[in-house]
Order: sequence, then structure tokens, then C-alpha cells
Amino acid sequence: MSRGIVLSVSASCLFAVMYFYTSLLSPLNGEDIFGWRMLLTVPCMTVFMLISGDWKRVPTIIARIIKEPLLLLKLIASSAMLGVQLWIFLWAPLNGHSLNVSLGYFLLPLTMVLTGRIVYGEKLSRLQVLAALLALGGVLNELYQVGRVSWTTLVVAAGYPVYFVLRRRTGTDNLGGLWFDMTLLLPVAWWFVHSGEQGFAVVDQRPALYALIPGLGLISTAALICYLLASRMLPFGLFGLLGYVEPVLLVFVALLLGESIAPGEWLTYIPIWLAVLVLVLEGVKRLLRQRRA
Repeated sequence: MSRGIVLSVSASCLFAVMYFYTSLLSPLNGEDIFGWRMLLTVPCMTVFMLISGDWKRVPTIIARIIKEPLLLLKLIASSAMLGVQLWIFLWAPLNGHSLNVSLGYFLLPLTMVLTGRIVYGEKLSRLQVLAALLALGGVLNELYQVGRVSWTTLVVAAGYPVYFVLRRRTGTDNLGGLWFDMTLLLPVAWWFVHSGEQGFAVVDQRPALYALIPGLGLISTAALICYLLASRMLPFGLFGLLGYVEPVLLVFVALLLGESIAPGEWLTYIPIWLAVLVLVLEGVKRLLRQRRA
């Protein structure tokens, strides 16, 4: 289990490093970086699946597409949803939205809980209700302060639950489905890079990119592999709790990049952080019960 914990924390650290790494890739913009990430990550993911034995899921999905052509449209939809999330993760640090996106990741566990209640009829515990009310207080303060919640926050907090529900309903919530989602993004990724100001020749404009762009691929692939391996080694509850490490690190990266929390925004962040703390407390209690059982 200790190895799984190390891998999970390593994945969160690597995702945070990638969040900061985008600031080093000038003159690339968010679309360029997204394109390069996909072009470099998919081949590495394919090699990993061949080695791990997960590749067998890909032919299974292909066979399903042949029998159910409508499945391809659903895969295209889920691929588009994932693409938006991966793009915004790389775009935000370059456009002053780092804190808003990190707030979205803090809200994500809560929106997942609410999705489970609304879509699957799962009952909320008292602590989950308390967490939801605390988060609601933070959102209401944001509405009071600026009249709206940032669209980047909403895309992360509301977009991922819809994506996960779609994958579950299509029966593609496995590595094979993720591979299809990412592979279907390759034409868009190629177009983003090709249609950039300098296209693929941008590395000639700044020779350092010859090393920095492959570095992006290595960080992305290493983070993904650590995350996937940790998900297999750890109990689901503990794996979920460790997922809270990432948004904490993203806040630090946002502050490092020069963003700041305005005085009026503390009443947005503090209730949401307390809500996350309540969910962590509930998760710890569940783990302790499981060990005693």
C-alpha cells in the first residue's frame, strides 16, 4: 500500500509540475501545448498498455463499435469532453485562471457526490450534506462578490461528472475507453500544432523547445502512469482521499505564477476548503471502519 501512496502523491506532484511547466514553453499558447501533449502522450500510453496487458480492451471496444455504430458517436462526445478538460488545464496558467481552475478541482469531489445522489440515487451522509452546504456558502459568496462563478471553475466542477457518467453508461470506463478518448483527439491536436503561428517549426524560433517539448511529454506520461498504477494498488477510498493533494498543489502553483486571492474571495475559498476537509474526515472514518471489520 505504501508504494501506491507514493505513486498517487507523485502523480499529483507531476500534474502540478506540468501546470507550472506551461509557463516555460513560450511562445507556445494553450492550444499549442495541448496539441504537443496529446501527440506525445498517446504513443507512450499505447506502449504502457501493451506492456501492462490493458491493450486487449481496445479490440473489445472496436468490436462493439462494429456492432453498435452509435457507440462511436458517444466516444466522440466523451473525447470532446475530455479534450476540453485537458486543454483548460494547460490554458489556465497562461491566462490568469490558475486559481479558478484549482477551485474547480476543489469543488469536483462535491459535484461528484451530488451527481451520485441525482443520477444514481446514492444517499448522502450527514457529513456529505454538511460539505455540500459549506461549498454552497463559498459559491454564494463568489456570486455576491463578482456576480458570477468563473466559467473555468464551472467547466471543471461540472464537466468532469458529466464525462464520467457518459463513460459509465457507454461501458467504456476503463483504460481502453480512455485510450480511445485521447486517440480521437489526435487530429485536433495535430491541427492545433500545425495551425499555430510557427507550426511545427516553432522549435526553430526557440531552440530550447527541442528539450522542453519532449519534457512535457515525459511529465504528462509519467503522471498518467503513476496515477493509473496507484488506482490499482490502493483501496478506492484511500485513492480518492489522496486525490485532494492535487488541487492544494495547484493553488501553490497559481500563487507562484503571480495570482493572488483577493480579500473578498477568502469567504469563497475557506468554506470550500472546509468542505473538502469534511469529506476527507468522512473518508478516513470509512477506512478505519473497513480495517476494523
